[in-house]
Amino acid sequence: MIIIGEKINGTIPSVKKAIEQRDAEFIRSLAVKQTEAGADYLDVCASTAPDVEADTLLWLMDIVQDTVDTPLCIDSPNPRVIEKVFPYARRPGVINSVSEEGGKCEIIYPLIRGTEWEVIALTCDNRGIPRDVQTRVDITKIMVDKASMYDITPDRIHIDPLVMALSADNQSLLNFIETLKEVKILYPTIKVTSGLSNISFGMPLRKVVNQHFLTLAIEAGMDSAILDPCNRDMVTTMYITNALLGKDRLCRNYLTAYRKNKIGPVKVDAI
Repeated sequence: MIIIGEKINGTIPSVKKAIEQRDAEFIRSLAVKQTEAGADYLDVCASTAPDVEADTLLWLMDIVQDTVDTPLCIDSPNPRVIEKVFPYARRPGVINSVSEEGGKCEIIYPLIRGTEWEVIALTCDNRGIPRDVQTRVDITKIMVDKASMYDITPDRIHIDPLVMALSADNQSLLNFIETLKEVKILYPTIKVTSGLSNISFGMPLRKVVNQHFLTLAIEAGMDSAILDPCNRDMVTTMYITNALLGKDRLCRNYLTAYRKNKIGPVKVDAI
């Protein structure tokens, strides 16, 4: 399971404050904590005004890259911002994201042609997020076909079927899983990813809802997730699920994480 650490994001109030105050030490701490917790990539998202987004994102990237070796997940809804900061990434990572909205593929795909970079692809277009499975699959086909024009193979793509809030769509999880399975049939090497918090929007016990979503999504074949690697409950759920599904030979990853105090209740000597 690939973990994309979500904590360096300007939509989070504490990170927004750190950005406004140019508190590099706060950002550095988030990078270290997520890396030590096992993040494979660190998402960096400025979420600032458009006129300062690129400069802010570059500031975040420099701090993270000076602090840890964990590859970046460069995150912006504006592909031109990604295009501007992309040359300053020091090692291959993940672009977050492309979609069939506003010609994003035509901007991002040329950037990563001939590289080892991967990309998150959202199943939406200029009409918005589709509610039905078939439209999401059709959008996936279009994005994969476009990627092939730039020699980007399916194994470098993380499809995000964009799970809807369960409170608004009772079929949300079922549609996510059906889309995942249909896409995997078409492209066996493609990766499927998701943020975890959308499913629980408007629900009580959101963290519990998110944990159960993670379990069911992993069982269905989800390959990566954008989550907080420092959330012990969530990470414990991930390790346990992989072990129960036979995806962790002799439970080695589970046992190693336990011995390193990365999962389970916080031990007294770790407080």
